Amino acid sequence: MYQVIGTGKSRAMRVLWMLEELGQPYEHVAVNPHSEGVRPFNPAGKVPVLVVDGTPITDSTAILTYLADKHGALTHPAGSLDRARQDSLTQFVLDEFDAALWLAARHSFVLPEEMRLAAIKNTLRWEFERSQRTLVHRIAEGGFLMGDRMTVPDIILAHCLTWALTARFPITEHRLTDYLQMMRARPAYLRAMAR
Repeated sequence: MYQVIGTGKSRAMRVLWMLEELGQPYEHVAVNPHSEGVRPFNPAGKVPVLVVDGTPITDSTAILTYLADKHGALTHPAGSLDRARQDSLTQFVLDEFDAALWLAARHSFVLPEEMRLAAIKNTLRWEFERSQRTLVHRIAEGGFLMGDRMTVPDIILAHCLTWALTARFPITEHRLTDYLQMMRARPAYLRAMAR
């Protein structure tokens, strides 16, 4: 059985959701970053951590990719052109959405007060809106990012868009608003949120 370390209000939600989509059993240890429950598995104190047979795996994207590859679901085969497109979308979402939201969070409550730059959030919101315009041109027909099949970048993007709403980063593209509504209605998402 898998063990997921990290609260559902962190990127651990991505891992919980993936495991629910896969129908895999897991134990959820809902602890905050940098707590004593995390450090034995990740000295940096960051979550999520997935423990597999006593071995910790860190970084939500690495965990999602591992689980997708291991269970042969929510991914395209390694070495295929579809996998290259999938990985390209994953990197785009991480670079353009996750990075902006994380930098805003750091300047809101993570960094010491004297190191925070409140004005940077205006620039990050502008970049976030511009990235949305770019992404809608990359989304395939069929509902999900890659078309009619849900893949790893869908979990990351839906998590980032949910995070954006909490962080008051507007979702300006109607296609992304509809997409997020569809993703958040998935039974696996609702089960993960209930944890």
